[in-house]
Amino acid sequence: MKRIIKFTEKKKACRKQKITDDTISKERAYAAPKKEHFHKGVKIKWHIFLWFSLFTAIVLIILWLCQVVFLDAIYKNIKTNEITRTASLLKNSIDNSDFDTLAETVSRKNDICLLILRMTNDKEAIEIFSVEALRSCLIHNAEKNSIFVFYDSAKNAGGSSIQHFRYSSERRSYISSESALYELLPADNESIIYSEITTDSHGNTILILLNSVISPVNATVSTLNRLLSVISVVLVLLALIMSLLISRKIAKPIVKLSSGAKQLATGNYNVNFTASGYREIGELARALDYAEHELSKVDALRRELIANISHDLRTPLTMISGYAEIMRDIPDENSPENLQIIIDESNRLTSLVNDVLDISKLEAGVRTVTPSCFSLTAAIKTALLRYNKLMEQKGYIITFDAQNDITVNTDKTLLMQVFYNLVNNALTYTGVDKRIYVSQTVNEEDNRVRISVTDTGDGIAPEKLHLIWDRYYKVDKVHKRAAVGTGLGLSIVRSTMDLLGGSYGVSSSLGNGSTFWFEITYEKQ
Repeated sequence: MKRIIKFTEKKKACRKQKITDDTISKERAYAAPKKEHFHKGVKIKWHIFLWFSLFTAIVLIILWLCQVVFLDAIYKNIKTNEITRTASLLKNSIDNSDFDTLAETVSRKNDICLLILRMTNDKEAIEIFSVEALRSCLIHNAEKNSIFVFYDSAKNAGGSSIQHFRYSSERRSYISSESALYELLPADNESIIYSEITTDSHGNTILILLNSVISPVNATVSTLNRLLSVISVVLVLLALIMSLLISRKIAKPIVKLSSGAKQLATGNYNVNFTASGYREIGELARALDYAEHELSKVDALRRELIANISHDLRTPLTMISGYAEIMRDIPDENSPENLQIIIDESNRLTSLVNDVLDISKLEAGVRTVTPSCFSLTAAIKTALLRYNKLMEQKGYIITFDAQNDITVNTDKTLLMQVFYNLVNNALTYTGVDKRIYVSQTVNEEDNRVRISVTDTGDGIAPEKLHLIWDRYYKVDKVHKRAAVGTGLGLSIVRSTMDLLGGSYGVSSSLGNGSTFWFEITYEKQ
């Protein structure tokens, strides 16, 4: 009978191994890259060229407005401010000893005619200082009576006035801006006269007259138009060249990273994501490198999961099939012991499927919490009674140490599932003495209760302690069939305690066993 069982198990194992290999091959086939769909958007160099072109157009428009459209108005405003500042300077320096030198210098420098008079009365004046900086100065060539017109104008305006004049060739005279004929005359020869009334230190009334000519800007505008045309062509060419250079510097590492990402999508986890240049590209390279590391780890865990689950499924299925065939072919083997083996292996399969479903529900966030008040101490004592048969048949020894009766308010089903998984894990990895210690400790300061499950096994290396809670992680690469449960318990513990708002952990060292624990808030009496 043993030979028949051994042969049957071997045949079933080969059949299941073939199914597993076919499954993995199909998964690899499904993972093959599909037909690529290329993005039909505009390349980055043309985007950059577009923005550079827009920037160039804005600059040219500003230049054209300032140097062509508004040039005449800007020039007149500058000349007006210039003659006003000169009059203010002379007014404040009228009593200085070097006034003549200052007035001469300012007048010649700014091309402004200057005439300073001391008014004896409204109709008489004595010339104090004069500078004729212009060839056809209006204040020097005007009739003497017109001087008093400027004086009256400044007096009526509160002390200062400014007037614009244009020359009429028909009348052979200057026409004031107050006349209707002013706008009809060409602006080729426009003159500004500024009059300022002040007093010196002796109380004498001083009249300061300034005359400046606004030169025509038509020739200047024509010159600027030609310059702007040349500048426009140069700027457009520069925008194209700079956009090509910048886009090449930016796009080259991006294209490299994109190529590596495509290889990563095909399952090649040996891609080197390194990029130099801009900080953002470096951060993208580091992110892809991290994704590559995580994906390679997930892929390894997935393959390991398939192998382990296949083993866990294959063994009970082989046992069930083998014993069922023996019971069918050999009537004397239809015994309660063989039926119990079939039942036990069926229960193991059910437990495995339930654990996988629990992990999926917890990580998908569809598992709901239904809190209720219950005695945690009494619930643990009741739960340990389920292991009495296992302790009788296989010699396990489980002890529970609890000083107080603790009441908690949480989901009883989920919390006890955490406890069962920790005990099942200890049963699988405890030492040859088969002892397991369960303890309950209370932290009254934090109002929390801790349940600890300690085994006497080989322990876990310190550098691997933070990895054991990862999904499907195993400390050793040799698959060990769980004595009770499915070996997926620690993943369920982590997800469940996160859901319940509790904490969990482990302390272990090689050769001294491991202590797994979870904590939760308890209800004070």
